Formats: sequence, structure tokens, C-alpha cells
Amino acid sequence: MKKGFGKLTRKNVKLAKGKWVGELSSHQLQVLRSLTENYGFAVALSDLLLLDGGWYVTHAGLLRLAARSRCNGIRVEQVRHFCDPLAGRWVFKATVYKSASSKGFVGYGDADPSNVSLMVHGAELRIAETRAVNRALRKAYGIGLCSVEELGARSESSGHARNHEHPVNSHPPNGSNNGQPRLRDRLCLLIRQYSLDPTLVKAYAADFCGTPTLKDASRELVESFISHLATYAKENRDGLLCKLNSYAQPVEVKP
Repeated sequence: MKKGFGKLTRKNVKLAKGKWVGELSSHQLQVLRSLTENYGFAVALSDLLLLDGGWYVTHAGLLRLAARSRCNGIRVEQVRHFCDPLAGRWVFKATVYKSASSKGFVGYGDADPSNVSLMVHGAELRIAETRAVNRALRKAYGIGLCSVEELGARSESSGHARNHEHPVNSHPPNGSNNGQPRLRDRLCLLIRQYSLDPTLVKAYAADFCGTPTLKDASRELVESFISHLATYAKENRDGLLCKLNSYAQPVEVKP
């Protein structure tokens, strides 16, 4: 599968250096080259994301890989015995058939309010299905990377441990005392996912929350902004970029 991806490899490296300035090590670039040459992932199409120093594949990237590889089909079914609609708990089984004669590669995906971000509460059924498909595709095509959609909230135990070591206020703007990801982490994920300017996002956030700076806003206001930003970026990224650019400071021209 390596043949023919030389141009894409060079383009991916160039885009990655511009997208994740100061975050890429020589090892990470080497991994990116290998992923491109072996699977044809494209940074420009957000097939891959760099989060906390590690590469993650996206659902869209996996589906494009399956299409390029002429995957014969994907079957998805609920594992009803483990589902509890009232509790928002869903489990799916996905089977990927690489060819007509394939016996299938199986992957399971689960989701409930405890292992998904607050931003997507209420969509646990769809997340569980996506996770199942992602895991089956990763098995089928030998991809060791975790997918972005498989990332969930931090566990309750780790959350309690952090709170024991570092007491927090009742409404911490960037922390969490219920085992959910920190607001800062969720905001950073959106910034990286949609290639947004962090400085402009912070300025927009402060204006949205009606506070001098983002750190002065309450947790509830920050959560509301993150939800707004996620929807805005997904539905109208160009419009969001125009909005963010309105917060850019004019450059002073010296006589």
C-alpha cells in the first residue's frame, strides 16, 4: 500500500508542521510518515489528529481507508442484552468484511454518560455504534492507533485521586470534580480538531461569557461556550473563522 503515497507524505509533514507548531518531535514525524505510507491517511482531511503528543485516527479517516481498500461491507448490530436505554447505556457489535470471502473482523463499542464527554451527552447510542465500527476497522486493517471517537471521560477513580491531592473550588473554570475531562482539555481538543487560533478563541470566549478574561468565567459559562463553539465549528467553520478574526488586534503601522 506504500506505493504512490510519496507526494501525500511530503504534504502531510508540511501541513502537520504548520498545524501543530512546536508540538512535533522527530519521532512523531517519523510515525506520521509511516502512517501515511502504509494507510494513505491525509492530515488535510483530518484523518489524523495529534493530541497530547500522540497520533489518533478519526472515524472519517478509517472509513476513507475502507473505501480505498474496497471493503466489502460493515455489519452493525445492537448487543441488546447489555443495553439500557433508560440509563443511556448502549453496546454495539460491528463486523468488517474486507472481501466477499472474508470471515469478518469483529469489534465492540460501548457508551454511557460516564464514558463520554459532556458535550455529547444524549448521543451515547451513536457514539457506541461509531466506536464499534472504528474498532472493527482497526482490527481489519491492522491499525494500532486508538481512534478519537473512542476517547472517553476520565475515570471516576482518577478524578477522585486528583481532587484528593489538589482541592478545587465548587465551580472551577478549568478543572473537574466529577471525573469528566477538564474544560481546558475539551477546549484544546476543539482548537486542534478545527485548526483554530487559540488566542482568538480565548478572546471570543471572554466576550461570550461577559468577563474580562476566560479564567474569570464560571464553569457553567465556559461549558456553555464550549458547547456553542463545537456546534459553530461543525456547522459553519468558515463563519466561525470570520467571527474569530473580528477579535484580532489591528497591527500598528509605524510612520
